[in-house]
Amino acid sequence: MSNVLSIGKSALNAAQIGIATVGHNISNASTPGYNRQVVVQAAAQAQNFGYGYVGQGTNVVGIQRVFNDTLSKQVINATATSNASGAYYSNISQVNGVLSDSTAGLNPVITSFFSAVSAAAANPSDTATRQTLISSAQSMVNRFNAVNNQLDQMRESINTQITSSVDAINSYSTQIATLNDTITKAVNSTGNTPNDLMDQRDQLVAKLSEQIKTTVIKQDDGSYNVFAGTGMPLVVGTQQYSLYTRASDTDPTRVEVAYGNPASPKILSVDTVSGGTLGGVLQFRSETLDSVQNQVGQLAMTLASQFNAQQTQGYDLNGTLGTNLFSIGGPTAISSAYNTDPTKTASASILDPSLLTNSDYTVKYNSGMYTITRVNDKSIMWQGTALPATIDGMEVNVNTSSPTEGDSYLIKPTQYAAGKLSMAFTDVDKLALAGSATTGPNDNENGLKLAALQTGANVRVAGSNTNRTYTQAFAQMVSAVGTKTNELSITSKADAMALENATSAMQSESGVNLDEEATDLLRYQQAYQAAGKMMQIASQLFEVLLQMGQ
Repeated sequence: MSNVLSIGKSALNAAQIGIATVGHNISNASTPGYNRQVVVQAAAQAQNFGYGYVGQGTNVVGIQRVFNDTLSKQVINATATSNASGAYYSNISQVNGVLSDSTAGLNPVITSFFSAVSAAAANPSDTATRQTLISSAQSMVNRFNAVNNQLDQMRESINTQITSSVDAINSYSTQIATLNDTITKAVNSTGNTPNDLMDQRDQLVAKLSEQIKTTVIKQDDGSYNVFAGTGMPLVVGTQQYSLYTRASDTDPTRVEVAYGNPASPKILSVDTVSGGTLGGVLQFRSETLDSVQNQVGQLAMTLASQFNAQQTQGYDLNGTLGTNLFSIGGPTAISSAYNTDPTKTASASILDPSLLTNSDYTVKYNSGMYTITRVNDKSIMWQGTALPATIDGMEVNVNTSSPTEGDSYLIKPTQYAAGKLSMAFTDVDKLALAGSATTGPNDNENGLKLAALQTGANVRVAGSNTNRTYTQAFAQMVSAVGTKTNELSITSKADAMALENATSAMQSESGVNLDEEATDLLRYQQAYQAAGKMMQIASQLFEVLLQMGQ
């Protein structure tokens, strides 16, 4: 009789655990990252009574979470891809909005400026027309400054996004390492897996993949080794490895991602830090923002330089040789933070604006030789033992005859040009529209040459050996950004859909279905009632036996 009671007790216990597990599932139906759990039962060891084996009830051998590793990896990969394309698209959309605005963009002010030049050339002695030209020039300068400021603000925003992502990555990886330790100890001490802690860890991995491409390798002891990007270890067992932010070696305003020795972490390349929000913003900055700001600067520098060059060929209303209308900032040369002697600096000056490109250049001294590389296409433009050197319309030099091995410099010919552009004078009499000092105020020879600059092929554009007009160069830049924006719009939507599908597949297997849980709850309730009834009957039979013995 005691055997029947024991069997009933095991059934009662199993049903009670089942109800508790279902209740746990229901209560966590809305918990992010929660995977439903199921009770695993097995028949208790049967007992041989000679006439056969009599069952001894049931044992609860474990509570497992429903988790599919393959689907989980798909979700992690889709999350990193979707966040990367989403971050890129979000940022490039802002650039596209700045450039393509039909009223606030650069194209309207450039067109208006040359219309004013043509009007002044048609009536060179008219002070009002000259004033319109000065006003149009000022408007164009203001627009170049404003566009550059907007791009600078985006650059600062990128720095903030990078810092925020790195902080989040370090926080998530630290928590994963801590959970690795807790989970490993729990498994070793009890032999059972702490399902809720494992859910929390997988949720952290999912959050990590929002920031950067994440790869997880399960270990035999239940811990995760987590790698980021192209394979940087972030978590190995209970050890966490941090990412860092630090200023670029050649641009203190540029925040970069670094990894390695905390005392001197090495800056990572964009290709190394791929996927997630962090990978997306880094890719946007290197592929689009740098290029666009350089092209805007190239357009400002080329237009202003060529207008100044022609302006200084003519004569103003006073018969004086013309002077520069625009003040233009020169190229910026930055020494690497690792150069041993800060007094050794590089310099660059523009010789021919029509040959300028929108690329930056690196100057490195190794093995007794300088190498100048164009960053955009990584072409080696010049090698030699001594500078100066002339490349792409500018002269590059270093102020020392005793360079140190490993010295390097970054030359930015155009990035800051639009922001530095300003008016050199606003006196209308100084506009040099005449071709001679003695022909009088109605001479418009030089004015016509100034107006002709609008249709001249004056700007070198990337990927072509043929120069373009100012408006053509700007239109090509706007078109390229617009095309990339449209491409990313489609890509980001496709990636978001892929993530949604992967998440749905994961949820359909691991998520909590309240209808199913309600069914399971009813099933366990019936099992509990049946087990209770069985124990009641066993108790009544036991009492009958006792009465028979009195």
